[in-house]
Amino acid sequence: MSGSRHREAARSAPDDGARRAVAAVWRIESAKIVATLTRVVGDFGLAEDLAQEALLDALQQWPVDGVPRNGAAWLTAVAKRKAIDGWRRRERLDDRLAALAHDLEREQAEAADAPPWDPDAVDDDVLRLIFISCHPVLSREAQVALTLRVVGGLSSEEIARAFLVPTATVQQRIVRAKKTLAAANIPFEMPPREEHTARLGAILGVLYLIFNEGHAASSGPDWMRPELSLEAIRLARVLAALMPRERDAHSLIALMELTAARFPARVDAHGDPVLLADQDRRRWDRGRIARGRAALRAADAIGTGRGPYGLQAAIAECHAVAASIDETDWDRIVVLYEALGRIAPSPVVDLNRAAAVAMATGPASALQIIDRLASSGALAGYHLLPATRAEMLLRLGRDDEARSEFAVAASLAGNDRERALLRAKADER
Repeated sequence: MSGSRHREAARSAPDDGARRAVAAVWRIESAKIVATLTRVVGDFGLAEDLAQEALLDALQQWPVDGVPRNGAAWLTAVAKRKAIDGWRRRERLDDRLAALAHDLEREQAEAADAPPWDPDAVDDDVLRLIFISCHPVLSREAQVALTLRVVGGLSSEEIARAFLVPTATVQQRIVRAKKTLAAANIPFEMPPREEHTARLGAILGVLYLIFNEGHAASSGPDWMRPELSLEAIRLARVLAALMPRERDAHSLIALMELTAARFPARVDAHGDPVLLADQDRRRWDRGRIARGRAALRAADAIGTGRGPYGLQAAIAECHAVAASIDETDWDRIVVLYEALGRIAPSPVVDLNRAAAVAMATGPASALQIIDRLASSGALAGYHLLPATRAEMLLRLGRDDEARSEFAVAASLAGNDRERALLRAKADER
């Protein structure tokens, strides 16, 4: 269903309560619905189309007929009927599909008396759907769009707004992704066990990318898009519930929860950035901190040691439990960054380690690390390199050099709010 049809359907619904119910059911249960349909019809693209058509029917019928007790069952049943009607029109209603129609009658009767669907209940079909959405035959952009669309339940408009791209671009990515999956004849099944680790890594990478785009938007007028980060956390929790013995799934939840705990204090009343040293820690979300620490304990309990997400979560935990910037255990953070650099080497990790070294031992030693990074060219064009270097120069009393570095950082920043902050730092020296 196209975005315009979705909006037109929503406008035509006279009952706001019913329309909100449709949106809520879809947002929570879309993954399970599409996963069930994919297993039934054997075609991921067709399943998603059928689910969207059922959603349109719900927008039209629920305001008139009332909201059904089990909205997910209603949508699934309508989508199955549409599949049967389509096969019938193509004269493909064989015995198997006749049996499906019979089962559909039974399921509808059972659904009438069934309790509302438990949003915490997950099944293997959803896990298969997540693996398909992040299949390696798809580009990273397509994986992100498809994951947010069919697993997260976001509309094309919502995805486009989050990543500041045209809605048509998102729709094209989704259409191409479906065609690619169909052309590659991707089965609706879990990959072989020997591929789980690599494939799970790709899935977690997609969720981490989504979270980070919400945590610090790469472009646009807003420094943060917290709704995007919260969606990544929700999807990660679904994944961890489906794969409870996967250390990295719990570790990623820990990292995201502990990081998101600072969201309420990361912007001021005008939406401008508030850096860590200036944040009012009383505004940090203690519930998220508790959940993040619990997830880190769950990851540690699996007993395979900490991977990259676990080490980053441990760093975030150091910040979360510190009463102030000065009382933070910076020595431990430096050690954690050194461990992270060994198992997941990256110039960004080195830059973050330099910032921690500055707090632990002073800006002079940190500046040496940063200058080596700058001379290597590994972070050319990355605005946080000159921004961090400027902070070190400022602490060393080299104000003119700091001003120049802040100006360079501002010229490289893609986000409007961050660019303005860096320009202000350059101008006030």
